Amino acid sequence: MSRTLRVVTAVARELWLPVLLIAAWWWFSAGSTSLYWPPLADITDRFVDLWFFDHLVEDALPSVIRLVSGFGIGFAVAVLLGLLLGSVPALEDATRPLVEFMRALPSVALLPIMMLLLGTGDDMKVVTIAFVSTWPILLNTVEGVRSVDPVLHRVAAGYRLSTWHRIRYVIVPAAMPQVFAGARVALSMSVVAMVLTEMLGSPGGLGYFVLDSQRTFDIVAMWTGLLVLGLIGYAANKAFGLVEAWVLAWHRGYTKQKEDQR
Repeated sequence: MSRTLRVVTAVARELWLPVLLIAAWWWFSAGSTSLYWPPLADITDRFVDLWFFDHLVEDALPSVIRLVSGFGIGFAVAVLLGLLLGSVPALEDATRPLVEFMRALPSVALLPIMMLLLGTGDDMKVVTIAFVSTWPILLNTVEGVRSVDPVLHRVAAGYRLSTWHRIRYVIVPAAMPQVFAGARVALSMSVVAMVLTEMLGSPGGLGYFVLDSQRTFDIVAMWTGLLVLGLIGYAANKAFGLVEAWVLAWHRGYTKQKEDQR
């Protein structure tokens, strides 16, 4: 099978159900006169008017920047702390109750505190997203570091690798599959945190746009905002998948080789 045909087949497998659901939505909503469930045709017409390109720059782009910034900060902090805690079992045991406590705090409960400390601007939104995204990645990183095959540690000791080289060439690659598993969970939580902070913070962003449209009973505009949020979530997940596939290409090849040997 040629590469082009494989790509087309993969795209068709992924999109046939969404296309079918959109077609059904279009058909069944065509004659709707409800204020809260407008026809999809009206939503798409308004979508083009609103999001190409004024609100795309004013609301969608700032939201994406906050999401990427907060998630990136959370990822970096979580991986660094996870490497430290996973490498020092006594320290991990001592901090585990605190980590579990902080992980269990819902982002909604943290917003009043964040607003008191940081105000209602971008700093509060980015820090909240980073805080929410840190814990799944941190816990998975710790588990990934602690589950490194002991044989790898013995090989590293046999070759007298320095601490830095052990971390760079042994521990980090071996822990990366679990790190990315936690990061995928954290990404979805970051999108939720982004929307919540924008709804309660200063004006601007997709969360504020959706809430303001609902408050002013501009329901069609509200639906367009929800569509944009869904598209951003889907695009973020696909982009994350591409990065994961690139970083873990060795792991997939190794797994496939082991399966072929069975």
